[in-house]
Amino acid sequence: MCRIKSIADDLFNKYKTRNPFEIARLMNINVTLWSFHDEINGLYKYERRNRFIYINNNLSEEFQLLVCAHELGHAILHSRHNTPFMRKNTLLSVSRIEIEANTFAAELLISDDFITNNKHLTTQQLASLHNVPEEIVMLKCKGLL
Repeated sequence: MCRIKSIADDLFNKYKTRNPFEIARLMNINVTLWSFHDEINGLYKYERRNRFIYINNNLSEEFQLLVCAHELGHAILHSRHNTPFMRKNTLLSVSRIEIEANTFAAELLISDDFITNNKHLTTQQLASLHNVPEEIVMLKCKGLL
């Protein structure tokens, strides 16, 4: 998973942002907000050398950031594969590519400094401060050990 952290850090250093929407735009990855069923958060699609991320427009802005980061992870780590829909239970997935996409999202959205400067807080408190599910903070903390 060090490779994933390195990729996320390189993107931050190159684009000077942790915003996955902005990074996708700068990488010419098309991001579209779409009205999906409540069970579907988003998906990544590769077609004829073009990359597309679709995000459920019914999600909160904070959760759209997480879904975009997750799907951006697929676009970068699994670029030529179409990934199944990111469903509500994807954070609990044991699938290798879903864990990798979640790890990428954690590494991109949460800085090492944020974790280091808030060591006294629980993962639940860190998640609340960063507006992400606790599982994402746990993946980030795991990467810092």
